[in-house]
Amino acid sequence: MGIPFVKTFDFEYGVAAQLSPMVQRVIADNPGPFTYTGTGVFIIGDKNVCVIDPGPTTDNHVAALDRALEGRNVTHVLVTHHHADHSPLAKPLAAKHGCKVYGFSVQPTETTEGEVTLEAGHDMTFKPDVEIRDGHIIEGDGWTIDTLHTPGHTSNHLCFALREENALFSGDHIMGWSTSVVISPDGHMGDYLHSLDRVLERNFDVIRPTHGPEIRDANIFVQAYIDHRLAREAQVLAAVQSGHSKIMDIVTALYQHVDKRLHPAAAHSVLSHMIRLREKGDVRADGSDELGQSYHAT
Repeated sequence: MGIPFVKTFDFEYGVAAQLSPMVQRVIADNPGPFTYTGTGVFIIGDKNVCVIDPGPTTDNHVAALDRALEGRNVTHVLVTHHHADHSPLAKPLAAKHGCKVYGFSVQPTETTEGEVTLEAGHDMTFKPDVEIRDGHIIEGDGWTIDTLHTPGHTSNHLCFALREENALFSGDHIMGWSTSVVISPDGHMGDYLHSLDRVLERNFDVIRPTHGPEIRDANIFVQAYIDHRLAREAQVLAAVQSGHSKIMDIVTALYQHVDKRLHPAAAHSVLSHMIRLREKGDVRADGSDELGQSYHAT
């Protein structure tokens, strides 16, 4: 079964939409091939609130978020990971409201030869005021959030679960409109699949990604995500067995119906699959794992 993507939903830039009794969302004006309609910023609570993934520092978005938060007190700012469409506004927003930023710091990694820079970019200056990890509980005025460490898209990726609504704020770990890219060496496909299994075990009622619409029938969707990744891995292995040794050749073969602007991201995911296949002993290479490497079936 394919992934039951949900790609259309009603929204208006600059408006705080009420999604549930406890959740509002403001979508930033930064649409693109990697951000879809833009960064969805979630506001949890009533008067004393938590903000998840404040997003970029564009003037229009800052003004929209200020309007949504007028007369309210922000007690916590949470960040799922350090990409530039998620974290840059975290520090300014926390300073404005006199609270702290919670998250997982950027983990140092070595860049690989020929690495492709994704449009969303990295916020390498991101450093939270409070370091949190898996199992950390954040309590506020009428709301409780559990932290899940979900490495894969990045090594420091976190998801946040709102207990009162059995809802998961999934960042870029799971998205309703598209699959998530796994970027080596910071991301790891084995870690990503394990993280998806952990989300599946929690049996959430709804998943709210940072980009795009909410996901209902959450377990069906997550299982389809897992099945897709395993099927893609089998396709990558079959491509190598048929003589495709280069990452970009495999991307051209497997992603021919995908927007070519997304091919650099697809290359990273194929490389992550290749690293996992190499760890399993299914493929071999003479040197380090990188986009320009030649791979062969064992």
